[in-house]
Amino acid sequence: MSPGSRHNSMNNRIGIFGGTFDPPHIGHLILAGEAVDFLNLNHLLWLLTPDPPHKSAQPLTPWQHRLAMLDLCLANNPNFEVSRLDIDRPGPHYAVDTMQILAAQNPSAELVYIMGGDSLRDLPTWHKPHEFVQVCHSLGVMRRPGDFINLDKLEMIFPGLSAKVSFMDAPLLGISSRQIRQRVIENRPFRYYVPATVYTYIKNHHLYL
Repeated sequence: MSPGSRHNSMNNRIGIFGGTFDPPHIGHLILAGEAVDFLNLNHLLWLLTPDPPHKSAQPLTPWQHRLAMLDLCLANNPNFEVSRLDIDRPGPHYAVDTMQILAAQNPSAELVYIMGGDSLRDLPTWHKPHEFVQVCHSLGVMRRPGDFINLDKLEMIFPGLSAKVSFMDAPLLGISSRQIRQRVIENRPFRYYVPATVYTYIKNHHLYL
């Protein structure tokens, strides 16, 4: 079932939160909860990217494991849903193509793409960035303390972008998937960096060793 069939209101706002989630952790959950509240979202799609083009040189855990962990992570929140869209279609997986497919599937919805401040700064280097900006109703940008983003400069490249950007002050969380993977390798504690179900899954499947 697509989110559009669940919420048919013209004010249906669907957030798209993409990533490799290798592994998903409590920082992801906190940021997602903040986004739902701040951006007034009806629904948040967690878009698992199996093999992002910009991380082609980085070894990734098989997507089947990442999907299983994400399912465990989101099991108890009805506002969260895992999307298999990029898993079930051939790559390369660019954000513009994903958003155009979601827009076609949910014609009455407002699509809100969630990204970090660094991604917004790098937007001119994205694949078909103008088409990407056009298909997004708005952009929820998680800005960390001290971030500087020259929105005026970006507006000159993408006219109308400023009106679509909503800045969120991201909670200061020193947690990353890379850090968790390194902790597993070094046999250091990571139990409270991830939900209990994800911790058990990582241990049972001997991931990141």
